[in-house]
Order: sequence, then structure tokens, then C-alpha cells
Amino acid sequence: MKIDICRFNDGAKIVWQETAGLAIVTIKREKVKNALTPEMWKVLAEIGRKIEKNGQIKVAILRGEGPQFTVGSDIKAFHSMSIEEANEAFGLMEEAISTFEYLRIPTIAVINGPAMGAGLELALSCDIRIGTKDALMGIPIGKLGITISQRFAQRLVHLIGPSRTKDLIFTGRSFKGDEAYGMGMLNYITSNEELDGFILEIAEKIKKASRNSLQAAKEAVARCVPFTEVAFGHRGYPQYIDPVDFPEGVAAFVEKREPKFKS
Repeated sequence: MKIDICRFNDGAKIVWQETAGLAIVTIKREKVKNALTPEMWKVLAEIGRKIEKNGQIKVAILRGEGPQFTVGSDIKAFHSMSIEEANEAFGLMEEAISTFEYLRIPTIAVINGPAMGAGLELALSCDIRIGTKDALMGIPIGKLGITISQRFAQRLVHLIGPSRTKDLIFTGRSFKGDEAYGMGMLNYITSNEELDGFILEIAEKIKKASRNSLQAAKEAVARCVPFTEVAFGHRGYPQYIDPVDFPEGVAAFVEKREPKFKS
């Protein structure tokens, strides 16, 4: 077994294990529900690229420490950023998510708690999502002034359809494990006690399949759901944030109050 640990200033870690053809990547920042800073997103992308280059790895597993996946980006970190810096940070986030999305090997996300915002998108970038009844999946960006990109929206639309995607974003609601499973956001649901064993069981089944067959399947499926640009009152997106509403949304989050948007 090979273990690499990327450490960050606040004690956060991203742990990358390689064992028996598996890569297990664990986000460890449990005190803030595994929220990722821009630096952590950057490292996560680098790990994804290393996995892609390693011909010994047949399956990648992505999970969070403790009873959660990740709540996405650390919103408090944006409080001291300029609009330009915030947009750059969102770019790093999308790069990391896309890196795992385009891995040629099968990927599994483990959802045993909150997978929110960019954390939900990271989970959706994986081929298979295994969760428990404690999973919580949502994208409450309306309170933050985040202007979701078409790429972000499309990942959701492909799974749950346009109306449910808009409902999820418009209302800020989130789906618990059983409901997420019923909609196809989770491929499997199991108990917390059986989760680790179940993940390894699925990974072992995948490992036994032809690597070339699996790569061909990923490419074929990707071509069935292509990403295409559409025109819809284009307002300069994919700028990731609204320059007026985003600072107010972040301030309200930090101050634990309802935002007062002018738009």
C-alpha cells in the first residue's frame, strides 16, 4: 500500500492511498464538514492527474472524512477575496471536478453525509455514487449570489431532469439519502455499518472487468450526453459569481443572517 498525504496550514489533509489497483482519495477537514479551500481544490486536481497517469489503478474512490462527503467550497474563504480572486477560485474548483469527471477509469463517490454545492458537483462527476440514508444532496446557491455555469447545471439535468434541477436551485432544498436514491442521484444505498464493505465489493467487481471495455463504455456514454453551448439571454457566464449579490451572500453566510439582495 502506498499513502501520500497533502497537508494544509489549518490542519486539513487530502490523503491518497493506492492499494490492490484502487486509488482512495479522502478529503479530511472534518471540523468544517470537509469544505475545500482554493488550495485544496488545486491539489485535488493534481491528484486526479496523477491517478490518470498511473496504469496500475483500475478504480478511483473519492470520499470525505467522518459522516460527510464535502459541503463544497469554503464560503468563509471568499469573504476576503476580490471578485476576480473569487472567480479564479471557482475556476480551480471546476478544474478539479472536471479532472475526476474525465478520468478514463471508473470512479466512485462515497456519500454518507452532506454533498452540497460544489461538493454535489464533485459527487456527480463520479461514475457511481454509493450512499447511506444520511446522505444529503443539494446546491443552495441562491442565497450566495453564485451564477451556476451551464456545465454545472448539465451534470444535474442529465441525472434528474430540468424541472427538478431548477426546483433544487430555486428553493435551495436538498434531498436525503432515500429520496436521492429514488431519483438516481445515488446508484446504491446501504447502511453506515456496511458502507465500507459494500464500496470494496463494488470496486472489486469493477476491477475484474476488461479495462479496455470500461474505457470504451465511458467514452461511448459521454458521447451520448455531449456538452453543448446554448444561447439563453447570455449575461457573460460562466463568470461564476454575481459581482453585486455574491459579496452580500458571503457576508450573510459569515454573519449567519439572511442575505439582502438588491437584484
